[in-house]
Amino acid sequence: MLRAVVIDDIDPIRKEYIALIKATCPTVSVIGQADSVAAAVKLINREKPDLVFLDVEMPDGTGFDLLQKLKPFNFKVIFITGHEDFAIRAFRFSAIDYLLKPLNPEELADAVKKAEESMDRQVFDMKLNNLFANLERSKNLQKLVLKTADRIYSVNVQDIVSCESDKNYTTFNFINAPKLIVSTHLKEYETMLVPHNFFRTHKSHLINMAYVDHFIKAEGGNRIVMKNKQVIPLSVRKKDEFLVMLDSL
Repeated sequence: MLRAVVIDDIDPIRKEYIALIKATCPTVSVIGQADSVAAAVKLINREKPDLVFLDVEMPDGTGFDLLQKLKPFNFKVIFITGHEDFAIRAFRFSAIDYLLKPLNPEELADAVKKAEESMDRQVFDMKLNNLFANLERSKNLQKLVLKTADRIYSVNVQDIVSCESDKNYTTFNFINAPKLIVSTHLKEYETMLVPHNFFRTHKSHLINMAYVDHFIKAEGGNRIVMKNKQVIPLSVRKKDEFLVMLDSL
């Protein structure tokens, strides 16, 4: 049985969460609740829970502030947020799970199941440190967590030259590091990286515009040559959009 606490600044919402947890998650016992960062610090230090359901935004700080005050800690965290805001982007880049308000019972049960599977402490610490770094960095200096078959890496987004899709796998090419292959579809990374000056040139390629060296127009097909000498295909329908982006650099 996981001993859990619920942290949210709105009383009716906490009660709603607790009722939903009781109805959906039979392996979880809610042993306490708090409505602020200050109260949560006292509660967690006193009760030493296994799991914390943590709201991102509270009157006296954020859930991230709370975790910084408690480091190092031995409990697991399920983040909850009510907005598609900067925190969501940070979660995605750091490969950390989160739940959106209002809570979906199936997503809640799935999040608890993942917490029960005892993710390696060092892995979670790395992801959490990555999250804190992303929250403190500017938009163009983000870190991205990539999981290969045998390791987990934290990479600087600005060091990625291109991403290449091969069915459900994506290969990341870097300016000064070996390539990495992850078992995640390119579409997921496109959503995250396009706001960071990346462009989808082709169904199988996503490039960092900062590393474009030159463009080749040819009858056999348009191509983009990157600064690492990699040659990337450019689809006909993407040509005009690409040239507009290139002119704006």
